Amino acid sequence: MTKAEKYVKVRLFEMQDLEYKAFHSKLMPTVDPDLVIGVRTPQLKKFAKEFAKTDMAEDFLNTLPHKFYEENNLHAFLISLLKDYNEVTARLDTFLPYVDNWATCDMMRPTVFKKHLPELLSKIGEWMKSGETYTIRFGIEMLMIYFLDEYFKPEYPEAVAEVRSDEYYVKMMVAWYFATALAKQYEAVLPFIENKVLEPWTHNKAIQKSVESYRITDGQKEYLKTLKIKNPALK
Repeated sequence: MTKAEKYVKVRLFEMQDLEYKAFHSKLMPTVDPDLVIGVRTPQLKKFAKEFAKTDMAEDFLNTLPHKFYEENNLHAFLISLLKDYNEVTARLDTFLPYVDNWATCDMMRPTVFKKHLPELLSKIGEWMKSGETYTIRFGIEMLMIYFLDEYFKPEYPEAVAEVRSDEYYVKMMVAWYFATALAKQYEAVLPFIENKVLEPWTHNKAIQKSVESYRITDGQKEYLKTLKIKNPALK
């Protein structure tokens, strides 16, 4: 164990909240509860900002795999704080294969991405074709975050619709993407639902999440309900 790993472990256990550990562990069925320390996210983010300024941060980033869930989350936050786009994507390519849950995946928000959207778009395509559950999920999520507003193009939902996976957390991300896309680009994205291009479970989940959204009008919700696949197993 490196000096950085020892330091991080001590600090994380100093912030441990056992009630939070018990609650949060239930939200992540893919993670062994014994590997969850129980550190609240605001505290971990604050620690990440402090730790990023030390000489140990790079050493920690260079040490994989980590043991504890919070160590992975710290790793995710440290990557998000980096200023160099090429370093961020290189670090992500190394780290993403070790991500084993939706929470760690979804908390990565590299601030530098906003300044490098053309390069990011190409990288997103690589991630979505990786074959690795949380790498695919991360790629789709970045497409959802950065390319559903002024930079939207119809080929982006086409790329997401082509994703096929038996993994629950990939299918949920596809559904989340289309529900968000319907809220932001309804007319352009509606044909994907009308033509039932998604696999049945994901199709219905996208409609469900849309109906639950406050960003979809009541009229749109009623129409979307009529597009549900009534018996997905028979389609």
